[in-house]
Amino acid sequence: MMSAIVVTHRWLGIAFCLLFAMWFATGIVMHFVPFPSLTEAERFAGLAPVDRGAARIPVVEAVAASGVAGAVRVRLIQRSDAAVYIVSGSSRVRAVRAFDGADASVAIADAALASAREHARNRGLDAARAAVVARSDYDPWSVPNGFDRHRPLFRVALGDAAGTEVYVSSSTGEVVLDTRRGERGWNWAGSVLHWIYPTVLRSNWSLWDRVVWTLSLLALIAAMLGAVLGIARVQLRGRRMSSPYRGWHALHHVIGLTATMFVLTWSLSGWLSMDHGRLFSRGQLTAAESGVMNALPDWAAASWLDRQPISPSAREIEWFAFNGTVYRRDRVGLDRQVLIKAGDAPRDGPTEFLDVHEIQNLVARLAAGCGAPSVLAGNDDYPAQSAIPGAPLYRLRCGDLWFDIDGADGSVLQRLDASRRAYRWFYSALHTLDFPVLLAHPRLRDTLIVGLCALGLAFSVTGIAIGWRRLRS
Repeated sequence: MMSAIVVTHRWLGIAFCLLFAMWFATGIVMHFVPFPSLTEAERFAGLAPVDRGAARIPVVEAVAASGVAGAVRVRLIQRSDAAVYIVSGSSRVRAVRAFDGADASVAIADAALASAREHARNRGLDAARAAVVARSDYDPWSVPNGFDRHRPLFRVALGDAAGTEVYVSSSTGEVVLDTRRGERGWNWAGSVLHWIYPTVLRSNWSLWDRVVWTLSLLALIAAMLGAVLGIARVQLRGRRMSSPYRGWHALHHVIGLTATMFVLTWSLSGWLSMDHGRLFSRGQLTAAESGVMNALPDWAAASWLDRQPISPSAREIEWFAFNGTVYRRDRVGLDRQVLIKAGDAPRDGPTEFLDVHEIQNLVARLAAGCGAPSVLAGNDDYPAQSAIPGAPLYRLRCGDLWFDIDGADGSVLQRLDASRRAYRWFYSALHTLDFPVLLAHPRLRDTLIVGLCALGLAFSVTGIAIGWRRLRS
């Protein structure tokens, strides 16, 4: 048995020592430079105020004109060419012109360029030399599945000092992603390598999922076998422990013993990052729960909301349904909105967010055994975040099943059963050290992550040296 472990660990180690070194080194980069994305603050800053005086067709007509089956949300934004309704279903999104319901998708480069320039100007970015440089389905920064409904994407280089590039959706004409030169450079040395993200592989999600899951599992097995061998080879001389090896082997043994717990937990949690429902639940609503939370709105009921004046300086208007009632929210600032409920008496007036009573009215329909909703604290062990800073987050506890609901727009941010709560600790906490006590001390967390990854890198380098010598001999 020990001979089999030695041989298996030796050859798995040779095969994966470079991969381990890469994972540890790129993990340091990723901690400080995340994968490119358009933050909500950037997206909202790029919006122009909605023209309140322009003629618009009713929302129900916009939904019908879009052809989106099962539309659950509608937004109104002011694009560079005209105001448009953006109608979203479960898997499709489409834009129609607000004044006549005609198709407002973007098919030509000039329209995408105008949209990108408008977005840049609203954010105070220099777009004087902006130009469309590509129209494609995938590139290294647009491979995540969340962009599927927007493909193909127009990539527009602004030509500014920061090397900013923005991506315009062909479906809606919105800017959905931005990157900067420095961000792209660091991510080539970080996320792209760490996640094994070559575009040709990542564009096929199921193939990428199987490849990275398998590689991570084999790497975990190599680490586990190494831990067994490392402990078994320890020699005891009185009260002292020593290694029977010399040179690189001794360094590999000693550093491995020091880093065993971290290497094992990091390898395990890295493998679990690719779980995707294999061992733990995915945190997705069941069909019955989705039928309650995402019930199709009666868009005809939005006619009452259509007659209500739009809030001054509103940059985005959204219609959605919650617990069978249609709401309209006027985004007047990044952290401010006006929420109007269809059919509210004039004396009730608009509010800002859904209140606890509206959440409570949903409870009986969502699941059995639910208690009263509670407001989620900022330091919760299972944190959630609204796109609206300061918006209340409500947690419904239905026995062992929890739902976190955003008070800004009624969306379910998390579905946490026992399996999903365990996954939070086995994956997120072990891999990113986002334990609440460390989140409260970010510099300590930074030091631990850099120090432990550097220790893992040093351990991997000794493995590379040993593997190279073995191959040469």
